[in-house]
Amino acid sequence: MKIAVCDDESKILEEIAAFIKKEFPGHKVEAFSDGETFLSAVKTATDAEPDLLLIDIDMPGMSGMDVAAALTCEKAHTLIVFVTAHDELVYDSFKYHPFAFVRKKFLDDELRSVIADCEKEIAGRNKHFIFQNASKMVNLAQSEILYFEGQANYLAIHTTSDEYKMRSTMAGVEKELEDSDFLRIHKGFLVNLEHIRVLKTEELELDNGTVLPIGKSYSEAAKKSILKYMRR
Repeated sequence: MKIAVCDDESKILEEIAAFIKKEFPGHKVEAFSDGETFLSAVKTATDAEPDLLLIDIDMPGMSGMDVAAALTCEKAHTLIVFVTAHDELVYDSFKYHPFAFVRKKFLDDELRSVIADCEKEIAGRNKHFIFQNASKMVNLAQSEILYFEGQANYLAIHTTSDEYKMRSTMAGVEKELEDSDFLRIHKGFLVNLEHIRVLKTEELELDNGTVLPIGKSYSEAAKKSILKYMRR
């Protein structure tokens, strides 16, 4: 895993980088003292973007939230973890869809747990969903799938770039994906938790703007699962 660390406090920057190299020696670590330098490095890099960015929320000039917004505009797949000494800033950062938060006062303990969770998330991105579409077999990365929709005698698979149809039941697909981050929110919808942007009382919004209803019988369990995923 390729990890970028960005913090204007040199002591914290060195501490985080040293911790990762010691506790997770198999990962590549790059350190940046400001957001502008990090974004410049991402744009000019010849290799892949970082898998994980650990960044201070409160920095002079370009804040961690500014950097997160820029990455979103670039459609980067980098997981963002905000590192902060100011708990009150956490709520303002939710709209940037951070993977997690690390408090500087609990740096080692929380960092260890968060990086382990990131490893699992990255590994999960390599999972695929294979199905028959008419006369051909289709192999999709699970991360590309937004949601499944029940339509008469088949299911519609809505992805980030296309739509497919398959002959199956919602219960069957739900069972097949039970070890992945997919959640039944309605009799007719199975959604990829990775793509949920906004959770409301009776509906949710995906990162492509699609709004889906949350069924009454699924509401309580679905909301608990979504909030747990968002906070992990």
